[in-house]
Amino acid sequence: MIRLFVGLGNPGPEYEATRHNAGFWWLDAVARKLGATLHAERSYHGLVARVNRPRPGVDGPVWLLEPQTYMNRSGQSVAALARFFKIAPQEILVAHDELDLPPGQTKMKLGGGHAGHNGLKDIHAHLGSADFWRLRLGIGHPGIKAEVPNYVLRKPASEHREALEQAIDRSLPALDALLHGEMEAAMRLIHAKPPRPKPARPEEPAS
Repeated sequence: MIRLFVGLGNPGPEYEATRHNAGFWWLDAVARKLGATLHAERSYHGLVARVNRPRPGVDGPVWLLEPQTYMNRSGQSVAALARFFKIAPQEILVAHDELDLPPGQTKMKLGGGHAGHNGLKDIHAHLGSADFWRLRLGIGHPGIKAEVPNYVLRKPASEHREALEQAIDRSLPALDALLHGEMEAAMRLIHAKPPRPKPARPEEPAS
């Protein structure tokens, strides 16, 4: 089961609406869904919320975390909280922007490489393990590798932002499965394609 949900991004108003902050957007939506409020915690270098499960004391609380260390030092924040509360890598889910998926598509997996993502790279280094869950929020790719650093730090087009927000909304029903450790069920919900719009009815001829 997941005991720590992490959303990756950069702190500060200048980064708030940029593609690299998609993980923050997701965690904010999770906090609203769970009725939690994030507060600054210096010990964990981030914004943190504690959420009690329906059976307090049985499975322990759930933690929400938005590192405020800037992306390339995210592991400092994640490791500080995970080690204090003895949370294993397999009990951590990290939501992050994903260049290899188009806007509006979301995928979830356990472990793997960092594919050049500095946040994932630093978390791996600080935890000493890549075996944490990743929720990959598609932002699309600029098409040229050299343009990636500027691309992720720019605001997405309005239609791409809308697609991202819709993908985030569609992922939230998987929260219950994640909290209960039903990872395959969670992946089925997250990977489900959005329903196709119904075809428009043919107009009736004017009488």
